[in-house]
Amino acid sequence: MLIMTGYIDVPARLGKSALSDGRLLGWAEWGPSDGVPVLLCPGAATSRWLGFGAGVVDALGVRLVSVDRPGLGVSTPAPGRTFSDFAADMRQLCVLQGLGHPIVVGNSQGAPFALACAAEGVASALTVVSGADEVAAPEFASLLEPDLRGLVERTTRDPAGAEEFFAGFTADAMWDMVMAGSPDCDLAVYQDPDFAAGYRRALTEAFAQGAAGYARDTVLAMGRWPFALDEITIPVEIWYGEQDTSHSPDNGALLAARMPGAQHHVVPDTGGALLWTHAESILTSLLEKAVTDG
Repeated sequence: MLIMTGYIDVPARLGKSALSDGRLLGWAEWGPSDGVPVLLCPGAATSRWLGFGAGVVDALGVRLVSVDRPGLGVSTPAPGRTFSDFAADMRQLCVLQGLGHPIVVGNSQGAPFALACAAEGVASALTVVSGADEVAAPEFASLLEPDLRGLVERTTRDPAGAEEFFAGFTADAMWDMVMAGSPDCDLAVYQDPDFAAGYRRALTEAFAQGAAGYARDTVLAMGRWPFALDEITIPVEIWYGEQDTSHSPDNGALLAARMPGAQHHVVPDTGGALLWTHAESILTSLLEKAVTDG
């Protein structure tokens, strides 16, 4: 059954690309195949199927590409992978799919993976939307809720044990956690019947190979980030909803301050569903920063 609402749409194209080591990366595309390449690093435990900007990507001439990180969806697992490994995978994918140096969008837990692409020269511009912040940064220690602070401390102290713990998660558990932690403005999006069907499908597909891929993502995202944010010199935009209390302790203020020239947007009366509620504004703004390869 087709999923088509004001928030999400079915992909126009689906595929897998073989990397030099034989692993496969699953991807989905929306918009014209000759459009401006925009590479999406999707949120926690969601597959390539969950895009954004239904009805907008075509109008703006955007070729939106979403990728299953290793171990999620149809992408081959890569135990022990790092942020740098992910950036190297995306560099290969850009060559294989003719993306050049795309604009990279990181949503939720995909944010640090998008930042890795920016730090390693894969991206021409970067947009972080409702990004999972570096919660292990010492500046945030006193700002975190006790449960989250405990998880962060556990992850930094014993990453292998934390990865084993996160590997026990399921698609249903992820859905319940998101629903329990979202404000009403986000629930209005997530519980929209068509969006919910698409979101649940993406979660189910992400866990199709088990939870090891999600667990690895989470340990990387919740630990200290290895890249130097102050050395990212490409155009950067950071977007948070004012009512988003789950992704960043300060709505991305510290994150923006750590990157020279980053533009920081805090949108009133909205939350973590910003990627879907404000897709046109986000895409229009980032297109202004598109860099054409020579």
